[in-house]
Amino acid sequence: MANLPQFHSLRGAAVEAIRAADLSVKTELAQEASRRWQARKLSLRSPLDRAVPERPGRPEKPVLTPPTQVKRRSLGSLKGPVALLHAIAHIELNAVDLALDIVARFASEPVPNSFFDGWMQVAFEEAKHFRMVRQRLNDLGADYGDLPAHDGLWQAAHDTRNDLTARLAVVPLILEARGLDVTPALRAKMRETGDNESAAVLDVIYEDEKGHVAIGAKWFRFLCARQKKDPAVAFQTLVRANFRGPLKPPFNDIARAEAGLTPSFYRSMTAATNI
Repeated sequence: MANLPQFHSLRGAAVEAIRAADLSVKTELAQEASRRWQARKLSLRSPLDRAVPERPGRPEKPVLTPPTQVKRRSLGSLKGPVALLHAIAHIELNAVDLALDIVARFASEPVPNSFFDGWMQVAFEEAKHFRMVRQRLNDLGADYGDLPAHDGLWQAAHDTRNDLTARLAVVPLILEARGLDVTPALRAKMRETGDNESAAVLDVIYEDEKGHVAIGAKWFRFLCARQKKDPAVAFQTLVRANFRGPLKPPFNDIARAEAGLTPSFYRSMTAATNI
């Protein structure tokens, strides 16, 4: 086990994990905090907790660049699988911090403890995903940090830092749901090129992500019910105010609906209509 920083509560542990630049410490602390919280060995908050940072801790590499400057490579090329896995590792690392941030930043919200149960499960699984993808990169003679990565993902956290309902609309119901749309085709291409090991990693990620979207949809609907708002209408209003760009089809309607995200939420907001 990595040498973990001291913490006094779930919020404190989440803050320390977000701040950690050592990615072994970050992922281990996320998982250890989840274990202790689920076992009810941690309080939710402590006066000793440090403030939630504006940005998560990161190692010196990868170099972060605008999304338009990140090269795309074909899976059929020699470097293609490494580039794709590196991009996935970057997404999963940001997902760890996003799950921790929703716990740390909104620890004083009037929600049941089961809200934090769900998001610490997400943090635990995102840490698992990052480690799995990083190990696969290592198997291919590469590592996370070898290639540039884009810096757009954390912007979603910053833009919704003051509104839990907006955070739920943007992070699990747009960003995580996008994973349900694109992952099946990616794993199929991996298997076509004979990379069954990488495809198996995506199998795990895909099944877990369904649960993550479901957790987001559950709590989004909970907050909308409390505010006496129609969830689909509230989603569209929040997305227009807090998300940059249109929602892009194709959509995996079946997986989305299984997670509680029905087409009434997003169909009217595709690239053709959300201008």
